[in-house]
Amino acid sequence: MKLMNGKSGIAATLLLLSIAATACGQSSNEANGGSAANADAGANAAGGTNNAAANGAADAANQPADAANDADGGGKGTLTVYLNDFDDIVKPMFEAQTGYKLDIVSGNGAEIMSRIEAEKGNPHWDVVWMDAMPSISGLDKQGELLTGWTPANSSGLTDFAKSFVPADGSFYPTGTHAAGVIVYNKNEIKAEDAPKTWADFANAKYKGQIGMADPAVAAPAYPFVSWFFQDKGMDAGKDYFSSLMKNGLHVYPKNPNVVEALKGGEIKVAALQESNAYVMKAQGDPIDIVWPEEGAPGSVRVAAIQKDTKNPDAAKAFVEFLLDPKTQQALIDKGDESYFEPSVTGAQAKADRQANAKLVVAKPDWAADNEAAIKQWFSDQSVN
Repeated sequence: MKLMNGKSGIAATLLLLSIAATACGQSSNEANGGSAANADAGANAAGGTNNAAANGAADAANQPADAANDADGGGKGTLTVYLNDFDDIVKPMFEAQTGYKLDIVSGNGAEIMSRIEAEKGNPHWDVVWMDAMPSISGLDKQGELLTGWTPANSSGLTDFAKSFVPADGSFYPTGTHAAGVIVYNKNEIKAEDAPKTWADFANAKYKGQIGMADPAVAAPAYPFVSWFFQDKGMDAGKDYFSSLMKNGLHVYPKNPNVVEALKGGEIKVAALQESNAYVMKAQGDPIDIVWPEEGAPGSVRVAAIQKDTKNPDAAKAFVEFLLDPKTQQALIDKGDESYFEPSVTGAQAKADRQANAKLVVAKPDWAADNEAAIKQWFSDQSVN
């Protein structure tokens, strides 16, 4: 396995942070976008976004929480939301619709989860919203989340989305996207020679030509690999990824790095997050997208409320806002990560997204329980 762009040191550092954050069942993942060199920059400063996550978990523990300082007991203080996408859309929409003030901390999954871990005992966040269901499930297992609350509009969840809501109501899904579809350079590989299944993806004829994102850094990459480990079993999952590594698998910090490798010819085939894949195609890059016959492992974006939030009314209003079909349609119509299956009826996925795309998702409890072990295994392979 090759850690790319000379970032193995950064990847290893982030992985250590991730493992520390997952020792009790939680993890680190990613906000997609940006380069490996900017892995610590993570966030968009537009619209008053707080980029403190990019400064690392060590600084986080020393910063005051706006929500704690401004809360007035009625949920009218500044609501602090930790997220890894859509900050430029949700802030103005939520504030205009509800009158609540929103403070956003944006970063990749490794940064956000490390920050949450560093703030234990003095949380600065009210809501966390990321495409990292195993990580959020891990927080639930640690007793960090508000439970026993049902959003009024959760009745609008699709049957697929309802299957992810835990019995204690600690988090709610807002959409699912393919954490990895198969993408290939059609100038280099004929359609009839392209992989059609994940077994094909490991074919020796693609030796040294395949790539994917790092499950220790990229938010969708752990949900991607976790499905293989649950579906095949731990030993067979290790065998599968070992076969990819022996076949010259290139591992990049995040999905945008995989995109650049495809464009630059460093690789010809990739497991790539669907938003990145469809954007490449829309931009005229010479790629085609294959939804594997057995399904594309999905990453579920979920929202959860911190159990001791000082802004309970605003926090609940934010989750209700995310489950509104109009909000999800806006994310699909305007967002950078806009290719996903909405979690509620009344919102429609993008027209150019494959109809009835098959998604397969690891059970959140299983993925949370095994996250540290799986990530440690990947880390061990990277240093061998």
